[in-house]
Amino acid sequence: MESVYDKRILLVDDEPDITSLVETALRKEGFRCVDMAFTGKEALAACKENAPDVVILDIMLPDMDGIEVCRAIREFSYCPVLFLSARNDDVDKILGLSSGGDDYITKPFSPKELVFRVKAQLRRLEYNKTAEAAAGRRIRVGGLEIDVDGSRVYQDGRELGLTAREFGILLYLAENAGKIISKDRLYEQVWGELSAVCDNTIMVHIRHLREKIEKDPSRPALILTVKGLGYRMAAGTGK
Repeated sequence: MESVYDKRILLVDDEPDITSLVETALRKEGFRCVDMAFTGKEALAACKENAPDVVILDIMLPDMDGIEVCRAIREFSYCPVLFLSARNDDVDKILGLSSGGDDYITKPFSPKELVFRVKAQLRRLEYNKTAEAAAGRRIRVGGLEIDVDGSRVYQDGRELGLTAREFGILLYLAENAGKIISKDRLYEQVWGELSAVCDNTIMVHIRHLREKIEKDPSRPALILTVKGLGYRMAAGTGK
């Protein structure tokens, strides 16, 4: 049976002292699969090839900004991303988390605390998998209950009549609650094809969906618009 220590960790930092320190801390704690990358391009290649369970990502890389790397990772993976950064300004933290990051640790940091946070992310993943299996794949957000396997949506116990596209959009946003999803990515995931002209299509479907699930569609509380970036399903609204 796979244990937490069999999970694959990708450490991305161009400072040898940092990579050595973190790798030693992880291996001392029992993690056996620790990969390293020293540039953004190496990190993306490693993510695609090895599918890490957690990425520890420095923001200041020689070829790409870590924020840009995280956004690129989110195009194909939803593994937890923990940022490392010498920047401790709230704006930087918000930018990092809004780009798809799951945690933000400022330098200098305690190696033990970093390992603890890696473990916390892995426990959360396992908890979510267990909870989904026990609930028969049901997702709850706000007053909505999404029956994934049955392709049905209920609001306060009443079934809503959603189209297949509306259900697909809602499900994808709910599965990634709290994360910003671009219109292009939403179109690719729900329609299953690339499109250079999808803005109007997405906007129309989002409007119709809001009319069915929002108490006040003109002031949405569930599906939020992030200007210039896309949409985000409000997190922390589950019952």
